Amino acid sequence: MYAIINTIYDHVTVKKMAIITVNGLSMEFGEQKLFDNMFFEVQNGDRIGLIGVNGCGKTTLFKLMTGALEPTGGEIIINKNTRIGYMEQHVCRNLDVPAYNEVLTVFSDLMSYEAELEVLNEKIASKLGNVEQLVERQAFLSDEFTRRDGLTYRARARSALLGLGFDDRQMQLPIRSLSGGQRAKLQLAKLLLCDANFLLLDEPTNHLDTHSVEWLEEYLINSRCAFMVISHDRYFLDKVTNRTFELENRKMTPYKGNYSTYLPQRDERRLSAQRVYDSTMKEISRLEGIIEQQRRWNREKNIKTAESKQKVIDRLEKTLERPENAPESMTFRLGIKEQSGEDVLEASGLSLSFGEHRIFKNVNMEIHRGEKIFILGPNGCGKTSLIKTLLGQYQTDSGRIRFGVGVKKGYYDQIQSGMDSSKTVFEEISDSFPSMTNTEIRSTLARLLFKNDDVFKPLSTLSGGERAKVLLTELMLSRANFLLLDEPTNHLDINSCEALQNALLDYEGTLLIVSHDRYLINSLADKIFYLTPDGILVFEGNYEAFLQKFRPFEKEEKKPAEPTAEKQTEYKNKKEKDAQRRRAKARLTKLELLISETEDKLSALNTELEMPENAASYEKILELTTEIDKTRRELDTMYEEWESLSLEIDES
Repeated sequence: MYAIINTIYDHVTVKKMAIITVNGLSMEFGEQKLFDNMFFEVQNGDRIGLIGVNGCGKTTLFKLMTGALEPTGGEIIINKNTRIGYMEQHVCRNLDVPAYNEVLTVFSDLMSYEAELEVLNEKIASKLGNVEQLVERQAFLSDEFTRRDGLTYRARARSALLGLGFDDRQMQLPIRSLSGGQRAKLQLAKLLLCDANFLLLDEPTNHLDTHSVEWLEEYLINSRCAFMVISHDRYFLDKVTNRTFELENRKMTPYKGNYSTYLPQRDERRLSAQRVYDSTMKEISRLEGIIEQQRRWNREKNIKTAESKQKVIDRLEKTLERPENAPESMTFRLGIKEQSGEDVLEASGLSLSFGEHRIFKNVNMEIHRGEKIFILGPNGCGKTSLIKTLLGQYQTDSGRIRFGVGVKKGYYDQIQSGMDSSKTVFEEISDSFPSMTNTEIRSTLARLLFKNDDVFKPLSTLSGGERAKVLLTELMLSRANFLLLDEPTNHLDINSCEALQNALLDYEGTLLIVSHDRYLINSLADKIFYLTPDGILVFEGNYEAFLQKFRPFEKEEKKPAEPTAEKQTEYKNKKEKDAQRRRAKARLTKLELLISETEDKLSALNTELEMPENAASYEKILELTTEIDKTRRELDTMYEEWESLSLEIDES
């Protein structure tokens, strides 16, 4: 309930325009209830990350907002000026047209203006018809064409395709010759370029390499569109979102800030709700004891006291909300049987080819006990091949590999090729670890959410995420002290990614990981190996430190020409304006964090005010209400500054 009130309070104070309002939304499929009495509001300028476990209804919510599905209860109010864009609305249906032409279809109205202008120019030049009317129409279309950025629409289409990883040759290929991933990129390009002012983005970073993801981040950061995004890419969410909506236990809870800001807020909210519940239950128990005592004495005065206390209990129980349990997530620990020696791996002069195609050469590396190292590099550079070479699955053309004393290796294969699909989950574990009892196997699998009959599911029927958890179970049971992991978070939802990350943080062995998960890299890495065709570049530190020293995903930019004399002033003004905008953005980010902290403080004060032990104390009530008024005034001032800064950034 607090989250709903808080959203309304934001709206009243900041006076931002609501582009979508959801009131009492419910959605059921047969006996499965996805949402129950859900409330939230989306305002212009919102960049929302939608968080929730797989199957909680995130994609269904998107379909409800687009009108593709009808809710079983409640309503979705869409502002008359809101134009919603969703990837499913941009499916490529004509498979024979070139990719570039398909993207241009989102500018069909501009293309019709362009065609009509050409006809008008010819008629005016030939003086065919009423020239005055033709010129009037030409002027109108020309102004409209320019106003809607018609002069740049072709360049924007090409730029979007380049940013998403297409080259000029691929842009001219017919859609039917493109891969599934490339077709998904086409849909994304059309969505980004369409005339929508509220985008619904469902896992937009799927199929994108790191360069394309960084391009998309910059695009969204600089876009004027509001959007709601479903993504398991936590680094991406941190970069592009300013609010986080958590869909959990059929309810929506809005939070201020990006993913990293949301996590401590969520934990504090859960802890606060549990404290209030426990405190209230303790008070109810105390009052019930008084009632029982008064009724035993059975005098008129005692009976009245008991009735009075019962009314207090009824009032408390009426407002009492039992905290919902957090969704189950994996709980496991990656332990080791014994420590390895100090030197874990030494490789020198490694080279690998497939036929005449050279994958890499001159690869040298040293890995020591306890290091957490990530291998990065462009797609196709041979990262997985390098891991398989170290494991002896591929034969090197040249070079030497030496593992240290006491090294026991564990391997996570991203394509999950080592499992026998004819086996059940239980059989896969029992065959790999025959010394384990049935009870031990079931207990272990339960920690990775395989419970009851789930353990007897055939591997062939499992999702990618479930198969990943089977591999992680085997990895955990191996107790290896050197783990080589190839894209371990690829198939996992956010909660499972967090659980894996925590397990890897606590791991006492040595890690060598191939991953595109920048959040994971940033949290774990103490060293990065960047693989090139000619060897490995070594960088100390995490992903942010790596980016400060090396920008492999940026194309080399031409040095801008020196501004001419007449453009010096314009150039200087632009630089000053850009600097002012950066300062405003930095202040806005800091202010959003302060607002979040102050809202939490206000919530805590209101909760304290409602506690029964404080209700009877006039001094305590006076103290709390004074503090609440002061905090609310501070919050109002922050909102006013936030609104002013937002307008300044939008207008700059």
